[in-house]
Amino acid sequence: MRWDNLTLSGTSAQDALFGAGEVITRTFDTPEFRGMTFYEVRARSVLNKVPGSSRMPFAWTVNPYRGCGHACRYCLQGETPILMANGRTRRLMDLRVGDAIYGTVRDGGYRRYALTEVLAHWRTIKPAYRVTLEDGTELVASGDHRFLTERGWKHVTGRMNGAARRPYLTTGNELSGTGKFAAPPKDSADYRRGYLCGIVRGDAHLGTYSYSHRRRADRNHRFRLALIDLEAQERARRYLTDSGVQTCEFEAINDIIRWPDYPDDDWSKGFLAGIFDAGGSCSGGILRIASTDTEIIKSVTSCLARLGFTFAVERSARPSGLQCVRLLGGMCERLRFFHTVDPAISRKRSIAGMAIKNRARLKVVSVEELGIELPMYD
Repeated sequence: MRWDNLTLSGTSAQDALFGAGEVITRTFDTPEFRGMTFYEVRARSVLNKVPGSSRMPFAWTVNPYRGCGHACRYCLQGETPILMANGRTRRLMDLRVGDAIYGTVRDGGYRRYALTEVLAHWRTIKPAYRVTLEDGTELVASGDHRFLTERGWKHVTGRMNGAARRPYLTTGNELSGTGKFAAPPKDSADYRRGYLCGIVRGDAHLGTYSYSHRRRADRNHRFRLALIDLEAQERARRYLTDSGVQTCEFEAINDIIRWPDYPDDDWSKGFLAGIFDAGGSCSGGILRIASTDTEIIKSVTSCLARLGFTFAVERSARPSGLQCVRLLGGMCERLRFFHTVDPAISRKRSIAGMAIKNRARLKVVSVEELGIELPMYD
């Protein structure tokens, strides 16, 4: 709790709340408390006696927090990506109250991912530290920030003894999590063509039929996208519309979904997103893409290999010739797939309930003081 101009040095003795031994270190305003100014006070103890001459109706103040006035312990640089409930990422500085993100909960012997809601979000300025991990991830945080490690929660900085004693990161500690997130695909023309190729070939009914009527042959074309998920339908409709193609223009659609002679990375990412929306699944910790079309299976494996994924092809004994391409590498690779290709259907991207255990190289390599203060978000 902070009061303006209530120190012995700033006002008369009878109005003072803080004595001469307490020092106001800074003042700040927050959008959450408009019209109120906060004062940070360097107090000697948790309990502080109000000067006897003060007109305040209490004799003591309580200062229960170390750090900022919100008692925050998770201050990070604003550019830090946060995993949202829809499986995509957003910068920490861009989060808002009410957003759904992934947190963790203890469940038996494991800690698991769970959806949670942002209840508060604020900005502060703190000395910055860079935490570098074995896989090359760099995290810029305050010294008060806590990371979940193999030995529990640890602050970025701390001491073995004295007033600053607390658990803190040391080289060799291993963080729990997924490691760095992959960059999303570019919304390019090739990506869109690849997506339409995947979703139309994987799920749409695209055919031609003829019939004769009074000695005249009529040739008809039919296109129907039978997805139950509106997210994928809306994306396909938007991509076709932006390309100047109506869903009744059969030849134009055929041209868009033609197999390219030399598919690039953008087309490959779009194709995998489209075919996953059409015929993919992710349940029980296993991501699969299934099809009875050998050409589709060939393209799926070729695109996965191009983007550095490992996989296995499972062949069914069914007369239909169904084949499944199964992604290998655990949850880290599933997340990399989702972020790299960006399928439209959110429900297929869920990791809620999954245990936090993976093969990511998340050992702490170094913790460096940057020597500057930076805006941090909590």
